[in-house]
Formats: sequence, structure tokens, C-alpha cells
Amino acid sequence: MGDSLFDDDRRQRAIEALGLLNTRPDERVDRVTRLAQEIFGVPMVSVTLLDRDRQWRKSQIGLGGSDASREGAFCDLTVRTGDTLIVEDASIDDYFAENPFVVGDPHLRFYAGHPLQAPGGEHVGTLCILDTQPRSLDAREVELLREMAQWVQTELMAEDDLDHATVVQQALLPRETPEVAGYTLAAAATASGTLMGDLYDWYLHDGRLRMTLADVMGKGTGPAIVAASVRASLRTAPDRPLAAAVAEADRLLESDLGRAGLFVTAVHAELEPDSGTISFVDAGHSLAFILHSDGRWTPLRSTGLPLGMGFDYDRTAASVQLEPGDAFLCCSDGLLDILDQEDPFGHVLHVISTEGPAGAVAEAVRLAHERRAPDDVTVLLVRRDA
Repeated sequence: MGDSLFDDDRRQRAIEALGLLNTRPDERVDRVTRLAQEIFGVPMVSVTLLDRDRQWRKSQIGLGGSDASREGAFCDLTVRTGDTLIVEDASIDDYFAENPFVVGDPHLRFYAGHPLQAPGGEHVGTLCILDTQPRSLDAREVELLREMAQWVQTELMAEDDLDHATVVQQALLPRETPEVAGYTLAAAATASGTLMGDLYDWYLHDGRLRMTLADVMGKGTGPAIVAASVRASLRTAPDRPLAAAVAEADRLLESDLGRAGLFVTAVHAELEPDSGTISFVDAGHSLAFILHSDGRWTPLRSTGLPLGMGFDYDRTAASVQLEPGDAFLCCSDGLLDILDQEDPFGHVLHVISTEGPAGAVAEAVRLAHERRAPDDVTVLLVRRDA
């Protein structure tokens, strides 16, 4: 085991090299902890790092202190197994039934944790959620826990504001383009500077394609990191109607956005592939369009307010039909800055017809660089094949 990532001496050297033990609270990590509590609806959340003989909590809610014994701990087993650990009811679990945290305060029943890795791959801690009642997680929730652990990991390992924002952005970009029969998809994002306040996301759920494009108003590292919060919050409820999901994201983000003095415009949409219907909620963005196969383009108007405005506002969804050969385009305002103001989508429509959506998106990125776009440029394009 001397060369193993699970070798405890190697793991201890890695945690000490990070210099995180006994450090002050970090709002960047606390933000994720708060969001995890809201998303999963649990009373306790912890970002836990394992020292040689103790657990030390870099961030925690509901656990009452920063130190606890490592021996027999849930997080210790999570680190040793190197994968997500879920205990639905610890009181009947062979390994944990006699655990002091189960038979005594806080009388834990449910635990779910995912390991955090040092730059060398050593498992040095966990993001975990806990409850005093038995419960379970579905596959979507397990994946979300893993993604939030990845987010925590990038926050902890970054050396400065610029570095951590850049790493978080890279980690949370969609890893692949979904495959939807009868449709061609393409998307890209390019920053005007080092960091980007735009985001896009898409994923399949129950045969439907959920899509998000958002623009965090502001410059610097703040918008870049808030964008990660937006993505996480809108991914929490793929089973909810679009309007309810956006309203919930607005509620989850209200305190963080208010403290940072930021707001977010966004389009959150869903494609039903068989019918070609696209339902969408527009939160102050107003930059979604249907590009018709005959060369026309139609803006999808909305009077919705941006996220983070602090108003108790009823969100409503609208829908539009995507006919064969038509394309749904959603973009940030940076794209309009570099297009012909007289006919902004004429060139885009031409490129779509000759080179397809991927070619059109690549052309948008090329123009952004060539014309030195003053703002981030993000484009999401879905064409229904003719």
C-alpha cells in the first residue's frame, strides 16, 4: 500500500501540504455548504478534512463544532473507500449501528458523502450531508452531490481568487453534448477577459432536454463564482415545472446575490423531442430566438425579472413550436455586440445552412476573438433536423 492513494501516511502529507487545517472560515466554501443544505433539505452539512486522528470541519451547518474523532467516522470510511458513501439508516447498518454518533448525539440516521481529492489524487476529506431521520437519494441527487463535492474541491485547492474562479468554471462546464434523436446541438462560451460571468448547461432527463443560459451582471471573480451557484441551483429540480425550478433557484440564490450586489438574467428551457415543443422561462434575459429555415427569425419575448432582484415574483412559462429545419438560439448579449445590427442573424442562418449548428457556433467564437468582443459571448443552438 506504500504507493496507494489510500496510504494514510501519503494522505497525511497531502493534507498538511494543502495548509487548510485550522484555517479561518471561507465564504466561498460556506456558500456551497449553505446551498447543499437548501438543495437536499437536510439539517446538517459538512466539508470535512481528515487529520491524523481527528476530523476537522472547514465548513459546517448543524454539527455544533469544528472537531470530532476520526475513529469509526462516516467520513473516514468515505475517504478509505474513495467513492460516494450512502447510509440510508445507520441504526440498522452493520458497520455503523453502534457508532457513537448514532447511539448518542446527534443520533445520526442518514449519511451521504463524497471524497475530496488533493492535487495528487489523495483523498483528504469529504462533502457530506446528514440527517437524524432515515432517507434515500435517487440517482440524480447522487450525481448532484458528486458535482457539489467537485465544486468544493476546486474552491479548496485554488491558490487565489483568479485561480479558483478559473478552475471552478472549467470544472462546471458541460462535459459532453447530449444526443437527441432528430436534433443537432452545439454550444460554446468564450470570455472577453480571463473570467466569464456567462454560463450554459444542458442535460437529458426522462427523454427531455433541459437547457440553461445565464448571464451574471458584473465583472471579476464574483460573477464567475455566482455562475456556478446558478448552475447548481437550476440542476436541483429536473422533475419540477420550469417556472417552479426558476422560482426555487431565485429563492436559493437571493442571499448570495444580495450580498454580492449582483443579479442574473437567464433562460431556462425544456425541449420535448417528439413534438418539437420548447417550453421556457425567461428571467430578464430576452435573448432567445427561433431561426426559421426560410431565413426569418423570431424573438421570444418575455417580461420576467432577473434572478436576485429580491421581489416575490410569480414566474410563468411560455412555449414555442420548433418546426423541422428551424433552430432555437439562445445567447448572451455579447453575441449581439459583434453581429450586424441591421440583420444580426443573417450570417448565422447562412452558416447554419452550410455548416450546421457546430459551424455556426464556431463562427460566433471566431468573430468574438476577431472583433475583440467587449463582453463574454455564449451561444446555445438546437436545430430540429429537416
